[in-house]
Amino acid sequence: MNTDHEKFMRAALDEAHVAEEHDEVPVGAVVVREGRIIGRGHNQKESLRDPTAHAEMLAITAACEAVGDWRLTDCTLYVTLEPCPMCAGAIVLARLKRVVFGAVDPKFGACGTLFSIVNDSRTNHQVEVLSDVEGAECSRVLTTFFQKQRAMGKK
Repeated sequence: MNTDHEKFMRAALDEAHVAEEHDEVPVGAVVVREGRIIGRGHNQKESLRDPTAHAEMLAITAACEAVGDWRLTDCTLYVTLEPCPMCAGAIVLARLKRVVFGAVDPKFGACGTLFSIVNDSRTNHQVEVLSDVEGAECSRVLTTFFQKQRAMGKK
């Protein structure tokens, strides 16, 4: 495994832990360009009361702001959970080069598990996908969070 992939997934996991500290589903994301993080995000759906406030969306927005353009053609998105259809669409629209994710999402995964939005040849841009980077740790963080939530009668 490429140690850079592991390093940046660890940064995404740090973001996931920030989400968890705020009682959000612990998903984190970072956007990397030329070996440097230019955008960070973690789930904020509950705190912002916004169904679009996914980690990926917030990291992409921050990265676009950092580069001064909506095109992220030379960037990689690292995210702890496989992106959903909304986020996969944003990944394509932002023209990201690559998405690297940790845990697969059998209910909403749109990067190969349930849908393949990011590499659908019918769109004008396809994205390279690398999965299962730090997958066990990413899955553990999510599983532990939901076990605690259920024990408290939540989610």
